[in-house]
Amino acid sequence: KHVPLMEANVEEAVTNNVLGTKNVVETAVRHDVERLVLISTDKAVRPVSVMGATKRLAELTVLDAAQRNNLPYSVVRFGNVLGSRGSVVRTFKNQIARGGPVTITHPEMYRYFMIIPEAVHLVLQAACMGTGGEVFMLNMGEQVRILDLAEDLIRLSGLEPYRDIDIQVTGIRPGEKLREDLLEDGVDFERTQHSEIFRMSKEEHVDGTALAQTLDTLSDLALHSRTDDLIQTINHFLPSGSVQQ
Repeated sequence: KHVPLMEANVEEAVTNNVLGTKNVVETAVRHDVERLVLISTDKAVRPVSVMGATKRLAELTVLDAAQRNNLPYSVVRFGNVLGSRGSVVRTFKNQIARGGPVTITHPEMYRYFMIIPEAVHLVLQAACMGTGGEVFMLNMGEQVRILDLAEDLIRLSGLEPYRDIDIQVTGIRPGEKLREDLLEDGVDFERTQHSEIFRMSKEEHVDGTALAQTLDTLSDLALHSRTDDLIQTINHFLPSGSVQQ
């Protein structure tokens, strides 16, 4: 799930996120699993990172299986989960405890956040509400500026930013956006019976034949670690994406 790791290991990202999802979905269909929920990410919307693009392909794999087999398989998109492993809050707390500096990649970097109980609740509700082929998302409010988050955490620790704990800008990492998107072009979300959970308002049609051919190609390319060809194939299939080589 970590953007920098996936950028550095494209074939492993494809093998785990795309082909792993394909294996799970095919096994679920074969054994009549009643419900399946894929945990995806807001980075799958107009992806510029390998992580986001592979998660988008995983989404399409689940949606295609739901449509072809008339099964209640669905997708949930997470923002950043506070307190999870690799969470920016945990990183900042560790940096503050060591006396700084706190490092951010860009002063205008913004992200959506949710807490662990909200993430769990979203998955459970999606499993209950899903009828097949939906994408669900939590109402996460406005995006939070990471610089503001860093300054607030320093103050909550009883210290003063830039005086007691310095904040250093390290530069945007490969695959990062300044802001995440919630919706693809031409797509909207509607409220569900749960006031804080939304679903994609129009079922997304997936070209199952083209998807299957693409996954077969990706499988072969990943096996032979052909990184440039993997990215080229992903970008060709995902016109809304622009993963950099």
